[in-house]
Parts: sequence; C-alpha cells; structure tokens
Amino acid sequence: MAFTLPENIATRPIAVVGAGTLGRRIALMLATQGAEVRLVDPSADARAAGAAYVAEQLARVLATLPAGKPGRVVAHADLAEGVADAWLVVESVPERLDLKIDTFAQLDALAPADAILASNSSSYPTSQVIGKVARPERVLNTHYMMPPAARAVELMSCGRTDERVIALLADTLPHYGLTPYVVQRESVGFIYNRIWAAIKREALAVVAEGVATPEVVDAIYTQTNGGKSGPFRRMDAVGLDIVLSIEEHYAQVRPGLPEGPRDLLKRMIAEGRLGAKSGSGFYDDYAPRGEEAKS
Repeated sequence: MAFTLPENIATRPIAVVGAGTLGRRIALMLATQGAEVRLVDPSADARAAGAAYVAEQLARVLATLPAGKPGRVVAHADLAEGVADAWLVVESVPERLDLKIDTFAQLDALAPADAILASNSSSYPTSQVIGKVARPERVLNTHYMMPPAARAVELMSCGRTDERVIALLADTLPHYGLTPYVVQRESVGFIYNRIWAAIKREALAVVAEGVATPEVVDAIYTQTNGGKSGPFRRMDAVGLDIVLSIEEHYAQVRPGLPEGPRDLLKRMIAEGRLGAKSGSGFYDDYAPRGEEAKS
C-alpha cells in the first residue's frame, strides 16, 4: 500500500524521542506553531530538564518568529503514548546504530500509519536504520544543527523515502523558523557536518601535536571567522564523548583518518573531562550540571 501523507498537521502533535541537548532544542523549535510537542525519554531527569528548557526559552524564540504562537510541551516516558496521533516523529537518541535500528522498528510499529519518521542522526544515514522498518518510504534524515542558535535542517532520503515527504517538510519547516536544505545523495555526515568534521579534526590534531592550546585555536578561529565560539568551545558544548563517538564512526567508514585526534579525546574522557556537562573539558570554567548530551 502506498504511503499517505499526514493530514491536519497544524493540530496534530509532534513527538521528539530523546530529551538530550539536541532533542530538547528540536522540541523548542517545533513548539512555535501552537501544536502539542511530546518529549519522550525513559529518564525522568532528562524529561524534566528538557521540558524546563523549552519553557525557559520559548518566549525568546517566539519573539524572532513573526507568525509564531506557543505550543504545549508534554513529557512522556512511554513511547507508545508519546507517538500516538503524531504526524511527525523525530528520533534523537544516542548515536548507537543498534539503538537506532531498534528505535525505528518500534516507531514503525507504534506511530500512526501516516506519520513521518525522521532521524536527527549526525552521522548515520537512515538507510542504515530501516532494516526492521516495514514502511521505509516514510523514513528520512532531518538533521538539525544546534537550534535555536543555528536553524539549518538537512533533509536526506533513506534511499526509499517518498519524494512527497521531503517536499512536505521542505515547505513546512520554515514556518517553525527553520531553514531546510535537501541533500541530493546519501552521504555519511551530510553536508555541514562533513565540512565541520574536517575543521574539528584538524583543530584536535593541532592541540594533540602541541602546536597550540585550545584557547589559542579558538581565539584565532573566532577572530578570523567572526563566530562567537571556536572548535573547542563547541566540542565542549556537545560533549567530548559524543564527539569521540562521531569520530569513531567516521574512522570506520573512511579508513586512513589520523588517530591523534581520537587519542586526545580518549585521554580526556578517561580523566572524566566530558565538556560542559561534567564541569570541565578543554575548558574548566563550567558549572557542573546534569546529563544533557544527545548524539
């Protein structure tokens, strides 16, 4: 049976599965058009922190959207309840392929038949997660950057995605203050992350080789490019364990990448320096806080 596009999307809920750093930021942006957004996570702490983040930030984001109106964010522990009646489900679970495969199998079984199933994976194309999905034509990558600061979203087919799904999202996401970019062919790392990975990897190599400190790299990078934060501040914000996981995946699919950057990350992680979420990473000026990282 051919996939039928979802109807009544303005009044139906959206579900975000995973309430980590990126999951809650995605929920924030998707809560700007008045509909209900479900934030689904088995961790009570993550659910509470995610809902609190959206509540704190929503008014500020709405002020940047001329036609925005506040939605309602509801936290769910149960996946079936969280995706019930949803027209769009965004997976934002940790960057482990086995977990994503099982998650999409559950979503395919539990979500409405017309729901679009999207992965926010930063490195796994959805062609790798649809092995247990009966209706892959509704699956795609919607790779969000770090909203609300960065509002680009990459849309990439799983190889079997119905073209109407991508067209619908390309037309709909701008209403949420997001800018969609269609990836023309499957690519591990998509568009931006492939470019960013090269910068990040070389920055790590510069420090691993003793050429410069993280502070110097960030200073010259921001002065030259005009950004607010350099590679090391950004890696601390994401979480060095997440950065390492992504780099390990790139190394698997692209043999020959240098080991020095990954070795540096492994040493820091072994010391308990995971970045902002642990209170220290390449910088030591963070207040320790709860686990917020998403892959």
